[in-house]
Amino acid sequence: MKHSTLRKMVLTALFATLGYVLSTFVYFPQMAPFQHFINVLAAVFVGPWYGLLAALLTGLMRMALNGSTLLAVIGAIFGAFLSGLLYRWLKHFWAAVVGEVIGTGIISALVAYPFMIWIYGLDLTSPFYYIPFFIPSSMMGAALALGVLLALKKAKVLDKLLGDMRIS
Repeated sequence: MKHSTLRKMVLTALFATLGYVLSTFVYFPQMAPFQHFINVLAAVFVGPWYGLLAALLTGLMRMALNGSTLLAVIGAIFGAFLSGLLYRWLKHFWAAVVGEVIGTGIISALVAYPFMIWIYGLDLTSPFYYIPFFIPSSMMGAALALGVLLALKKAKVLDKLLGDMRIS
């Protein structure tokens, strides 16, 4: 196994764990901004596929250990993947932020609607029901991640942290 792959796997596990802990102990009603914070960081450090895996693992832990609904998974995976994909293509932190907000705030919100009706039997009024909840949460978490990434870059630490994991 290549050294960079092992590093990405370890970071993915750390991101998933950190996402679970932060989402569990720092709680905002109807929001999980730290999941989105982790998604953007994972997009930059490990890319779209490992970022997706970190989001999936975090959501599954939240469901299994905290009794969260399927929204814990659906509300994270699309933003994590799109964030990593846009960052890979454009190589700008803003691309990761936009990917997270669109992926979670719009795509995840729309995908969640039928699942919440079919699986949980909720009587939701519109396919756009979750958008007003998901967009502010994803914007808050993504903005926090952007601040951390810019601070790391300004301190000239980011390149050292990324090392040989640069997304090609």
